[in-house]
Amino acid sequence: MSEFDEGLQERNPVVSLLLILVVVFIGFVVIGPIVGFVLSYPLFPGTLLEYANAIQNIPEHPELKLPLYILQGCATLIGLIIAPILFLKIERKKFLDFSKHQSVGITPLLITVFLVIAFMAVDSVFIQWNASIHFPDFLKGFEEWAREKEDVAEKVTKMLTHFDSMGEVMLAILVIAVLPAIGEELVFRGMIQNEFYRGTKNIHLSIWISAILFSAIHMQFFGFVPRMLLGALFGYLYHWSGRLSISILAHFVNNAFSVLGIYFSQRGYIDEDVVESTEALPWPGVLFATVVTLFLLYYFRKYYEPKESLS
Repeated sequence: MSEFDEGLQERNPVVSLLLILVVVFIGFVVIGPIVGFVLSYPLFPGTLLEYANAIQNIPEHPELKLPLYILQGCATLIGLIIAPILFLKIERKKFLDFSKHQSVGITPLLITVFLVIAFMAVDSVFIQWNASIHFPDFLKGFEEWAREKEDVAEKVTKMLTHFDSMGEVMLAILVIAVLPAIGEELVFRGMIQNEFYRGTKNIHLSIWISAILFSAIHMQFFGFVPRMLLGALFGYLYHWSGRLSISILAHFVNNAFSVLGIYFSQRGYIDEDVVESTEALPWPGVLFATVVTLFLLYYFRKYYEPKESLS
């Protein structure tokens, strides 16, 4: 159990979870976007009204690329990092309370990097399955709505990741990899997972519920399962190691690997179809990646087994 758990024993876990969700909602959905809108407007070649209208139909306005990075970065920074840290300060807790205070050796860091890369190959099977799933007839309307949202998200992603310079690549890594890795791991693993564990005393249930919430907030239902599995992987890495820095690294590697893959495909170093495809890798590659993933998971857990566990 982390110091965060011990520090909130006086409050009901359900109340704590609700407070965390309210704080994140206000920061991520309200304050962050407002600040981002104000800061990004000078970068838009038009009036304030034109800017507000353009945001309603992003794929038709490629000039929104840089303003969108500002908007998204502010929402993540304020909603998932600053607001939660202020909440922790009120609770008289610190960011570092989510991790054991011993230093992290190079071995678990290397294992984490290779584990995430191997797991991405395994997850390609679930990406293909989830992308092709169809809902029952009585949910036809929901499926059409979800597909439409998915198509818009894909167009926006393509616009944001059409890189014209190395500066744009670095900005993308900051907004897509660095900030979400810190913020989402702080909120979903450090805060929510710990609170679920405090309430249920079941670490596996806590990890999976947190992973479900982590996937749900992205509002992309045809990528729900592979993202949930990633969330569970991050949760177990945090649980076994007792260090939020490990799950932050894992999250960063996953996102940065995708950004760099897109950049290298645009430069012609990688086949673009491979990067953008939702099809699973060939079965020999998936099988090999599965073996590597299981081995690294086992080794990672054994590495921390002699040390004090979270539970």
